[in-house]
Amino acid sequence: MGVLKIKNTFKGIFILTIFFGGQILAQDSLATVKAETGDGILLLLRKQGLHPYDYFDEFVALNIENLRDSVHLYAGRTYKIPNAKLDTVPVVAEIQKQTTEIKKVVGKEYEIFGKKHSAVVSQSERLKGAVYYLVAGHGGPDPGAMAVYGGKSIAEDEYAYDITLRLAKELLSHGATVYIIIRDPNDGIRDERILKIDHDEVAYLDKVIPLNQVARLKQRVDIINQLHSKNRGKFQRLLVTHVDSRSVGQNIDVFFYHHKNSKNGKKLAESIHKTFHKKYKKYQPNRTYTGTFGDRTGLYMVRRTDPAMAYIEIGNIRNKKDQRRILDPDNRQALAKWISEGVILDFESGEIGRIR
Repeated sequence: MGVLKIKNTFKGIFILTIFFGGQILAQDSLATVKAETGDGILLLLRKQGLHPYDYFDEFVALNIENLRDSVHLYAGRTYKIPNAKLDTVPVVAEIQKQTTEIKKVVGKEYEIFGKKHSAVVSQSERLKGAVYYLVAGHGGPDPGAMAVYGGKSIAEDEYAYDITLRLAKELLSHGATVYIIIRDPNDGIRDERILKIDHDEVAYLDKVIPLNQVARLKQRVDIINQLHSKNRGKFQRLLVTHVDSRSVGQNIDVFFYHHKNSKNGKKLAESIHKTFHKKYKKYQPNRTYTGTFGDRTGLYMVRRTDPAMAYIEIGNIRNKKDQRRILDPDNRQALAKWISEGVILDFESGEIGRIR
């Protein structure tokens, strides 16, 4: 692709048979498993030999009545496990008595995601031809909003970056070209709740991030606008991710900004917003989604960047309820996946008039 460093790799992700309670489960039945203390959805799926991100939505749909806030497990409760997609797995007689059988699937490896999450397996080509610029807020000398959780300091830039990487991986899996503008050389996607704070982030092509705020913003605007000019004629969008820092008592939902004069920016923000409404209605029917989208042209990044864009605020890092949403890696993955679905909706509905 030329944007991110890649190499071919093989990733085993399919299950041939599942043994449960000493019995082989029929293909049309579902395995169940009891959640242990400390289990999240991703970990539980990994324990069952399933690729966690491929089966996340299906697991939630199967167990929606037995989840807290539609994404959290209760220790000691029993959960249904989705059937593995076996149609592409050859039956090998010699190993039918084994618990699992691995089929090698060719994927691409992106070092920026870290060793554990480096492999990207294609899900579709729904975003083929689209170019996305992803910017995680703050970084380098500026950690952004700060808070304390469990006696440890947490910083906005670490969580915005983790969600941005997860979003990049989702977009790549659907065939998009992705530029990650703010990058960390040694922090890939992380599954910890407390993300270690560092200051070694750089801007695209290893540029040192300035200390001065205006210089920082101008640097990333210049990078994006230069790339936008280079990719002229292609479908291009910018996504900027931040974690808000309002008063401690203010709990907020995810919300979105766009340039007031950008029809395509408004469509992008609205597409993601619609997706979140749909997801809340499906997975959290007892809770009303209160996130909004609107113009906020006064923001430097909104005002000065050339591509149509959406500026995303994930939640309030100083609010205890929002902290649970932001710190849980399952939640960060769900946020990235939902944003990506909104992005796909935007792309498939096409341009409106001028590119901006």
